[in-house]
Amino acid sequence: MAGKAINSKLKMALEYGPLLLFFAGYLLLKDEIFLIGGREYDGFIVVTAGFIPIMVATSLALWRLTGHISRMQVGTLVIVVIFGGLSVWFNDERFFKIKPTILYVLLGGALAIGLMRGQSYLKVVMEELMPLQDDGWMILTRRLCYFFFLLALTNELIWRTQSTETWVYFKTFGLSLAMFGFFMTQGSVFQTYGLSDSEEDQS
Repeated sequence: MAGKAINSKLKMALEYGPLLLFFAGYLLLKDEIFLIGGREYDGFIVVTAGFIPIMVATSLALWRLTGHISRMQVGTLVIVVIFGGLSVWFNDERFFKIKPTILYVLLGGALAIGLMRGQSYLKVVMEELMPLQDDGWMILTRRLCYFFFLLALTNELIWRTQSTETWVYFKTFGLSLAMFGFFMTQGSVFQTYGLSDSEEDQS
């Protein structure tokens, strides 16, 4: 079901604002130690604790304003709450760092299941944004499936071998730029399999 239109800048702020606030908060508090309830927490854990309710609030606001929230956004929110909560509860940043890995494995796995069934689950969630012929959807889905698994592997390599600060930069900017770059390189698929307005009306 199509959602209600809202100001594009407001929509972007709600979608990307929490991540940018997390990044800014980390830079501000990364070297701080906080004593809460007799237990020491470093800046990363404190910022993670703040990120969870902000993510919940912006997701609810987006849903209230547009009347729609995608399954991917719901899944992302659930994983943030679970793994962010585990990081805060156990005072262990590794749970939050593994969150992108879990998310991309789940997304890649879902697309892989669809491909094995001869279906494009990507088409189900993105057909209105990118009208393509069925063959085009299958090619794009297959490529994105591989790409999600690659992102999961990259996240594992980054957080296990690099500093927390490097991972935060990667999480904030690297993953977003990677997704943008992926779709920018799929121009040949859109050109070859894109539907014209008349073809879209007939489909």
